[in-house]
Amino acid sequence: MKPIIGITLGDPAGIGPEITIRALADPKLYEICRPLVIGDVSFLEWAKHIAGYPELEIHGVDTPGEGRYKPGIIDVLELHAADRASVPVGEISAGGGDAAFAYVKKAVQLAMEGEIEATVTNALNKEALNLAGHHYSGHTEIYAAFTHTASYSMMLAWKNLRVVHVSTHVSLAEACRLVKKDRILEKIKLAHEACVRMGIQRPGIAVAGLNPHCGEGGLFGREEIEEIQPAVQAARELGILAEGPLPADTVFSKARGGWYDCVVAMYHDQGHIPLKVLGFTYDRTRQEWSAVEGVNITLGLPIIRTSVDHGTAFDQAGCGTASERSLVNAIRYSVLLAGRRSGEAGNMVSGEKEKAN
Repeated sequence: MKPIIGITLGDPAGIGPEITIRALADPKLYEICRPLVIGDVSFLEWAKHIAGYPELEIHGVDTPGEGRYKPGIIDVLELHAADRASVPVGEISAGGGDAAFAYVKKAVQLAMEGEIEATVTNALNKEALNLAGHHYSGHTEIYAAFTHTASYSMMLAWKNLRVVHVSTHVSLAEACRLVKKDRILEKIKLAHEACVRMGIQRPGIAVAGLNPHCGEGGLFGREEIEEIQPAVQAARELGILAEGPLPADTVFSKARGGWYDCVVAMYHDQGHIPLKVLGFTYDRTRQEWSAVEGVNITLGLPIIRTSVDHGTAFDQAGCGTASERSLVNAIRYSVLLAGRRSGEAGNMVSGEKEKAN
């Protein structure tokens, strides 16, 4: 029994439709799951020509049970939220934002009702979302609202490097104010639980410092002494293999080298930059992105949500050059987290043998 994975189309004016076509053109994904696109048929009918797969059949359905789930056929739970004529490709619009919101809302509903085993999201645009009257700062907040989840966090993953954030979409000043013992401990526990669910028996959790050189004993700030170290100690008392605070300028290299299974970063850019330096590769000679990889996983939800680790890329929409790698990885992670065929999916996700502590 392969899990049904609900894949939202994202903002249909972005690259979501064409990378969805590219990802699902690969029959190997059908060996590990039953992919169901949540969106509108018209965008995929258009995108299959842009992506270079005109032979694919786009099969609209009203319920997950109507899907065929066979290579060569892309099943789409059609919502009639928008159509190609009303949403200009490559542009921010209320129509695109409204459609993206409708797709996400339906995915959450299906997962909460047990009709699908996991959800995967293509990118939406926050400005378009708010233009449409949906005042959320991103996917994570939408999922938290509709699942009534108070304690949640973002994990970014690229091969064996995983990062959980103490704060994400807030100002840097607010991020510093959020560096508090209880919040840090909560994120350490979420990181530990996620790694265990991924099959890492005793994960090592590295906790980054906030200040340069972890504050140099209070010379550059006292957050490490008063908030971060007490949180690490509390985690260790719970049996978690947490270590820190550790200097942020070296901890990610150590994690990539296998010292740790996950890093708890103190704020958005501290965690995002190392992941995207590794996962995003620009080919200067060809003047195009040769790799856009990495997965965004929301922790703490009662349902599974993974996502691409990139934006809508309106500047690339309709060009047929966007990479589907991040989406493929997100689908594979969702299968792994759904607990089906986890051994095969795990190898496909990382490309490397996971460390067993």
